[in-house]
Amino acid sequence: MAETVAEMPIGPVPTKKTRNNRKALKEKNPSAKEVNILPGKVSEPSPIPVTPADNPEKENHESLSQPRSSPKKGKAASKKQSKKQPQSFENELLEMQEKLQQLRLEKDKTEELLKAKDEMLKHKEEELENRDRQHENLQMELKKLQKLKEFKPTVTFPIIGQFLGDKEQDKKENKKKKGCPEKKKPSPPYILWCKDNWNEAKKENPEAEFKEISNILGAKWKNVTAEEKKPYEEKYQAEKEVYLQVIAKEKRESEAMKLLEDEHKQKTAMELLEQYLHFKQEAEKETKKKKDKDPLKPKHPMSAFFLFTNDRRAALLAEKKNVLEVARITGEEWKNMTEEQKGPYEEMAKKNKEKYLQEMEAYKLKKDEEATNLRKEEEEQMKLQKHEAFQLLKKKEKTENIIKKTKENRQKKKQQQKEDKKSDPNKPKRPASSFFLFSKDARKNLLEERPGINNSTLNALISVKWKELNELERKTWNDKAAEAMEAYKKELEDYNKSAAATLEQKPEK
Repeated sequence: MAETVAEMPIGPVPTKKTRNNRKALKEKNPSAKEVNILPGKVSEPSPIPVTPADNPEKENHESLSQPRSSPKKGKAASKKQSKKQPQSFENELLEMQEKLQQLRLEKDKTEELLKAKDEMLKHKEEELENRDRQHENLQMELKKLQKLKEFKPTVTFPIIGQFLGDKEQDKKENKKKKGCPEKKKPSPPYILWCKDNWNEAKKENPEAEFKEISNILGAKWKNVTAEEKKPYEEKYQAEKEVYLQVIAKEKRESEAMKLLEDEHKQKTAMELLEQYLHFKQEAEKETKKKKDKDPLKPKHPMSAFFLFTNDRRAALLAEKKNVLEVARITGEEWKNMTEEQKGPYEEMAKKNKEKYLQEMEAYKLKKDEEATNLRKEEEEQMKLQKHEAFQLLKKKEKTENIIKKTKENRQKKKQQQKEDKKSDPNKPKRPASSFFLFSKDARKNLLEERPGINNSTLNALISVKWKELNELERKTWNDKAAEAMEAYKKELEDYNKSAAATLEQKPEK
């Protein structure tokens, strides 16, 4: 143990640390006034005092010698600062939020304005495009019209229209002129007789006016005998025949001339149309510089030089050469090439040309087939149109014949009715139907009930009452009509027998 104690090193005895072991305060930076006072010290850096670790008492003494700030004052200032800091921070936050809201509102407004401007710009662009298109269309139409002005037809118009026009003008002038001999309508026999007897009637009644004399002559004409009337009637008939013949001739001439005029008009119109179409085709050929290419048509093959340029183009473009430079370089290289070097490209070009010729032959054959098919279709359509036209013509002729027949039948019926009325007044009349019998009876009753009733309302009331009748009530009127019909049939039989007997007796006489 003694040896260990002897070996241990004996260090300095530890001393107690003093309470006032405080570090020295740093020197303050000199103010502007001090800098002015001490110019020598400003140039030199302020030396920091190095306190030795061995003299702690000196350190404490220096620290004590410096004035200490009061602790109460420091605490109060820190409290005030701590209160002001949160209030100012909250105010700043609120201000920042308000500014953010304002910025957002401004941003929304600007976005809306930008959208509106974009829409306006798009609308204006569309309007400009439409205007450009309209302008192009108008220019095209203008060019067409200008070319149409150059169209000068070589057609001689017919003189028939002028002739007809002159004829109508002459007629009008003749009507205006007095004393010109015109074909007037023949005056009837009564007017001819009046002309002969007018002076006598005027002498008998010199104070009478035109109306009174005409009344007197009319009363006398009623008492004139048939024999006295006969010469006037014959004169009227003769004049009428002449007048009708003249009018018929004039009508026929005018119709013939109109037909001829229509034919000439059609011919001239067709000639004009043909000339116009020919002119239009030529104008279109001039305007169309580039014809519409057929996509099925085989493309023309490339030459040997173009095949060589296609091989070299990619390499030259990779070297960032211009298109013009590429064309110039390839042209020079092709000129400098030997025939052996050009050989493969020329062989390729020959093969492509042979292939192209084969494809063109097939394409031409296909086109010829299509043309023949189109011609056949057009011919078939023409046949169908002709067939339809002939059918329409036949229908028109049939309708015209039917109309003529119906008119003739109507005229015959009218004539027969007139003859029947004139021929025999003793022929029995057809009896009335059940409705007419009822209407006679109902009309009497309604007129008694309503004396000032209108005829149309009366007929309507009768038809309403007829509809309201029962089967038993209608049966009575039907029975009456049937009885009347039976009686009419018997009378007709008797009448026909008597008429046949009279006809048999006439040839015997």
